[in-house]
Amino acid sequence: MRPINVGTMELEEFFGDQIPKYAILSHTWGFAKILGACQQAREDSLEYLWVGTNYIDKTSSAELSEAINSMFAWYRDAKKCYAFLADVPALRMSSQDPLDHFCQSRWFTRGWTLQELLAPREVVFFDQDWQKIGSRSESLREWIASITGIDICFITGRSLTRASVPQKMSWLSQRVTTRVEDMAYCMLGIFGINVPLLCGEGTNDFIRLQEEIVKTSTDHTIFRWTWVKSVPKGWVSMLAPTPAAFESSGKYSELPKGSDAEEVYPYTFTNAGLSIQLPLVQAWSYSFAVLDVAEFDNWRHSAVALRFIPERKGATEYVCKREVEPNSPTTDIANTPRHT
Repeated sequence: MRPINVGTMELEEFFGDQIPKYAILSHTWGFAKILGACQQAREDSLEYLWVGTNYIDKTSSAELSEAINSMFAWYRDAKKCYAFLADVPALRMSSQDPLDHFCQSRWFTRGWTLQELLAPREVVFFDQDWQKIGSRSESLREWIASITGIDICFITGRSLTRASVPQKMSWLSQRVTTRVEDMAYCMLGIFGINVPLLCGEGTNDFIRLQEEIVKTSTDHTIFRWTWVKSVPKGWVSMLAPTPAAFESSGKYSELPKGSDAEEVYPYTFTNAGLSIQLPLVQAWSYSFAVLDVAEFDNWRHSAVALRFIPERKGATEYVCKREVEPNSPTTDIANTPRHT
């Protein structure tokens, strides 16, 4: 790590246990903003400030890969995170309620700022004059929950491991990044995943992110996405092509332990596709594969049925493809009896 010494205004390099206490700056560019952050760090009795991408050698693929995979940890370990909102005018310059500008800030629309909001122990927001607006976990928590759709419990520090896959994805669903592949990379820390960067993969990186999630989870909720306009025509994969497909899926979670769920079998991706054991429901002329999920509001078993087209049937297994159904890709079947 190469933070700025806020006293000398010079970069210093530290490794491992030698890394000192530091503040970290979120989503800003320009030397004047760095000066303001250094001043704030001095006021908070912190000797060092780390400024994201300003001091990462982007010409080195190894350094860039390490930085992206370490970004969440750097924000998590900072004593304070300063979120500088350059598009929020100072109170003396605006006739509007400053929180109106706060709610409309571009900061809340960017992919990378999602982890910058959730990873640090403390996030303090500042306007363009470096006047304090408020803090994430205290005065602004209800505003932030309303803007982002993130439950207050996670805004105030609840472990992100308690959030389901589609819940986390829904937080990202309406955000944007400059590069398509960054929509996957900005979620690595939130899911606790470390992967090498393969530049230029575009939307394939989001598929690769989901494949990595599957390797460490038996959670069926990763398949609980819906058909939106950004899903390519003819898409038949069980994995979503874009975070936007999870926009309305944030209410779903795994069934709580000790519930009425039967054993969930491990599943894997093979060179022929997804290999998974699921109950099948025959209804009308359709076959439905039933996922084990629950809704947060009542925690009852609400099976999600995905319509499939059998292509080949053996004695104990089906080889199927997911049917393209833009208007209704999933069907909720409450308290559906399970079949083997």
